[in-house]
Amino acid sequence: MSRRPASPRFALLRLAPLLAALLFVGGCTMIPEYVRPEAPVPPAWPEDAAPADTAPAAAPAVEIGWQDYFTDPRLRSVIELALANNRDLRIATLNVDRMSALYRIQRAELYPGVGVLASGEAVRLPGTMTGSGHGETSEQYAVQVGTLSWEIDFFGRIRSLNAAALEQYLATEEARRAAQISLVAGTASAWLTLAADAESVQIAQSTLDAQLATLELVRQSSDLGMASDLEVRQAESQVELARAAVARFTGLVAIDRNALDVLAGTTVPADLLPGGLTAVTGIAGLAPGLPSEVLLGRPDILVAEHRLKAANANIGAARAAFFPNITLTAGAGTRSPDLSGLFKAGSGTWSFVPQLVAPIFASGSIRANLEATKVEREIAVAQYEKSIQDAFREVSDGLALRTTLAAQQEAEAALVKALEEAFRLSNARYEAGMDGYLLVLVAQRSLFAAQEALVNVRLAEQVNLVTLYKALGGGG
Repeated sequence: MSRRPASPRFALLRLAPLLAALLFVGGCTMIPEYVRPEAPVPPAWPEDAAPADTAPAAAPAVEIGWQDYFTDPRLRSVIELALANNRDLRIATLNVDRMSALYRIQRAELYPGVGVLASGEAVRLPGTMTGSGHGETSEQYAVQVGTLSWEIDFFGRIRSLNAAALEQYLATEEARRAAQISLVAGTASAWLTLAADAESVQIAQSTLDAQLATLELVRQSSDLGMASDLEVRQAESQVELARAAVARFTGLVAIDRNALDVLAGTTVPADLLPGGLTAVTGIAGLAPGLPSEVLLGRPDILVAEHRLKAANANIGAARAAFFPNITLTAGAGTRSPDLSGLFKAGSGTWSFVPQLVAPIFASGSIRANLEATKVEREIAVAQYEKSIQDAFREVSDGLALRTTLAAQQEAEAALVKALEEAFRLSNARYEAGMDGYLLVLVAQRSLFAAQEALVNVRLAEQVNLVTLYKALGGGG
């Protein structure tokens, strides 16, 4: 009894159990066990950087969203515009998508690819090359379905590269989150700076109006012989100084608006712009927490840790390079000398081509590659530790300034109040003819400088709270 030739389907079914078994071979890798490095910072914030008057309602930064932290409705609307339109954040988001696709490409190498190959060949041989002495034409057609060249991951090389690709993808995702937190903080700082400069314009304009009124009074006194030409010139100089201040701060407001429009990715509507810093709603309080809880949750530190894990996984791939590389090509199909007989019974064919390549001599390149991956891991460790140290310093500086800026603001506010009274009294004594204009001049200059200093301290305090929000890891 003759044996029936195997059909392509039967041949492929015979190979299927072998392929399925090989898919699950090599589950282990040669990646070193990952141990998170100890944080190279103290376990607590410095005493002068941890104020004891933290509000009871304050929450850790990682637990409070920016919508709750920035309470001014206009500022929140501007931040929403920035999150929707900012190009830098869009680029960061697209980078996440790109890394996700690259990770899927790397992961796909774990599994065999199945393809279809159809070929046809016609060759004419001259009579001098045939047994009959006459020219002959031979034809051959084939259709084959099978596994493309697939590396069987016995020693975990591909799995190690897959683990490294996953960590790079996760690092990119954390980088996107860091970009979002930076954008929120940058937009808030730009908006607050605009508010401070707008308030400075108001102060300068108010000072200019007062100087113009004083100049008119001095000129009238000069016409009556009660004021000298020197006093008139001094009053005129004060007017011009105030006029220059108005122009300077008006220019700064224009620059601030341009910066805010760039961050927002669009022109910010006028009704969302601040009229002054005094009218801005306060920013919510924050509890600093412990360094180990706060710092390890910062996205930039998580980026550094994911990159460290990726460098650790690359060591596994470098170790696997010392062992044989096994690839497999298999297929089943039909083959016939003529196209019409391609799918007839008895035309089935199959192939099974395993290949093993083992390194014997590579001039030390494989060992050098392993050493390079180990050095790269040590570099990643140093970068991870440095990112923690930088973050610790940023938070410590912000916490230390929180108390000192509050004290500065209180002192500057008291100084402004005292100088307002001094200006009022000196102006009244001048109008009564009891003192010369010099005392009024000094009082006006001192008051304007103190008012500007108060605006700057208020801005520094608000920006410090924004910086703290960013330094403490921010929220979603």
